[in-house]
Amino acid sequence: MRKSVLVLLAVTMLVWVSGAFGGQIVMDGSTTVLPFGQAAAERFMNENNGVKFSVSGTGTGNGFKSLADGSAQIANASRFIKESEIKACMDKKVYPVPFAVALDCIVPIVHPSNPVKNLTKAQLKDIYSGKLTNWKEVGGADAPIVVVGRDTSSGTYGTWQEMIMDAGEKTRVTQRAQVTSSSGAMMTAVSQNKNAIGYEGMGYVGDSVKALSVEGVAASSAGARNGKYPLARYLYMFTNGWPEGELLAFMNFMLGREGQKIVNSTGFVSLQDVK
Repeated sequence: MRKSVLVLLAVTMLVWVSGAFGGQIVMDGSTTVLPFGQAAAERFMNENNGVKFSVSGTGTGNGFKSLADGSAQIANASRFIKESEIKACMDKKVYPVPFAVALDCIVPIVHPSNPVKNLTKAQLKDIYSGKLTNWKEVGGADAPIVVVGRDTSSGTYGTWQEMIMDAGEKTRVTQRAQVTSSSGAMMTAVSQNKNAIGYEGMGYVGDSVKALSVEGVAASSAGARNGKYPLARYLYMFTNGWPEGELLAFMNFMLGREGQKIVNSTGFVSLQDVK
């Protein structure tokens, strides 16, 4: 996974901190990170009187905008920050610091009735570019493929573009694709259309859709950690500079045993195996 040369590698070590708690922490950004980010914030508030969180999921790109304009202290992201976003932050004297807080697998999803079980990265690219338009071309029924994607503010969209559409040479998504604005909307769109295909983080993938293998490898925690699953990625929280006070305490909590257990409980993958 490519990373910008302008920002340090994701910080994952824990830092001990003590001190009084007070004030509000605003968290905004990725809808992929939202489930465990919100759960961790609620647990942290319960254990630390006086700390308040405001949590929303408006998309990774919007999270970076909120960090840049100072309206959020934490930007949740399902991809690494772009150089243009770094510049936008630094122009406002905001210095984004990345914390890798979880791992994830982007999972191609179809309607449960679809007989297809596996697709290659090349087939996914051809489907999303519009080169393949019928399920029979990839071993399915004689039916049109309905492509469902995410809006451009989505970090999952950005990662899909990098891993699938930009693999080999940059290719545009077909103009016939349906565009969804959130993870929940993606799940609904695919679950209600027997000819649809979409993609989502594994924490969102439930029984209402069918998960496909990629290159013969099914999404799994082990596959995310060892890199054998072809569409594995890190999930991030970004702060403005090195965090202090209750914000630093929360990042320590997020990266600690309890925070990583929350990651697992929401269907995503902790950085290390925790019980």
